[in-house]
Amino acid sequence: MDGTEPESSGDAAPSLTLAAVEGLTQIAQSEWDAIANPDGAESDPFLSWNFLQALEESGCVGGETGWMPHHLTARDEAGGLRGALPLYLKFHSQGEYVFDHGWAEGFERAGGRYYPKLLTAVPFTPVTGRRILAPDAPVRRALIGGMIEAARQWGVSSWHVNFPTPGEWADLGEAELLQRIDRQFVWHNRGYGSYDDFLADLSSRKRKALRKERASAQAGLEIEHLTGADLRVEHWDAFFACYQDTGARKWGRPYLNRVFFELIHQRMADQVLLVLAKRDGRYIAAALNFLGSHALYGRYWGLLEDHPHLHFELCYHQAIDVAIALKLDRVEAGAQGEHKLARGYRPQPVYSAHWIAHEGFRHAIADYLEHERPAMLADIALLDEKSPYNISD
Repeated sequence: MDGTEPESSGDAAPSLTLAAVEGLTQIAQSEWDAIANPDGAESDPFLSWNFLQALEESGCVGGETGWMPHHLTARDEAGGLRGALPLYLKFHSQGEYVFDHGWAEGFERAGGRYYPKLLTAVPFTPVTGRRILAPDAPVRRALIGGMIEAARQWGVSSWHVNFPTPGEWADLGEAELLQRIDRQFVWHNRGYGSYDDFLADLSSRKRKALRKERASAQAGLEIEHLTGADLRVEHWDAFFACYQDTGARKWGRPYLNRVFFELIHQRMADQVLLVLAKRDGRYIAAALNFLGSHALYGRYWGLLEDHPHLHFELCYHQAIDVAIALKLDRVEAGAQGEHKLARGYRPQPVYSAHWIAHEGFRHAIADYLEHERPAMLADIALLDEKSPYNISD
């Protein structure tokens, strides 16, 4: 892809050179962050150079992980970085949270080769955010077109874009990528001044249930919130022990290693909120959150001792407490989990887009998605009818 210069269009992009780089150390941090989190946009900690490069430096991606960094850059004639795509050559479909295992199995049963594929996403992070990193629309279009051409040249089966913004999803659809919808549960702050204000929006029965749940979860425990300079090595050690225990049971092998969390501590401590539960002087559970300018993002949790309702308390209720205190717009608590609904998290669509090289395979997936999209939207509407809120929107 090195040296490609897209043709100009009506609202012309500057002459651009598109090239792939095998790691963020080849891009200056200031350059990357200027396009990943531009001035005036909602800040996204997961798109930052600090976060993505920590994944590479720690070995969580690269090497034998099946995630090979291959970021696509667009530079102008003066060498300035005008846009980029976070991009990975993938040799499996783990850690993506948009499930295409069935597509892979079907294509390979038919004699095709699904892997390697290309993925634009934040590894191990099912959070909606910008994926076509360019402030200017002509540059975004050039990146999309250049990426499709690169996928053809590299001979991969497919290019996937996971958790783009709704606007990017529409742009990718216009570029004839196949469009997919899934759902997540998000808590929205309606200007609450306290957790009790939030409870007042719920039905009486739900208010009582959540108060009882929180009292049970907190019984006999101390709960700490730690961020910035208050975070110390022993806190990360406690979190990592919890994360390893739960991650091993959920995935067989946790995706992230201790080196990654040490780098995050060094680089991003002010954007981290660690919620820890302690019993008799010993940490028994922990939840790791990241702070954006408008949202709190719940990412990883684990526990070493069973305790009633502790998962709900640390991951959902405490997150709401913090979002209210910091006046954040929302809490995004990760993928899946209909149990979030009863705790005030409402279903909403999330998106992905897919370019498929093989024409017949593309038609088969397109037909599947034509049926899946309305079914998913109907599911979201049905779930929202079960919302515990007693007010109309």
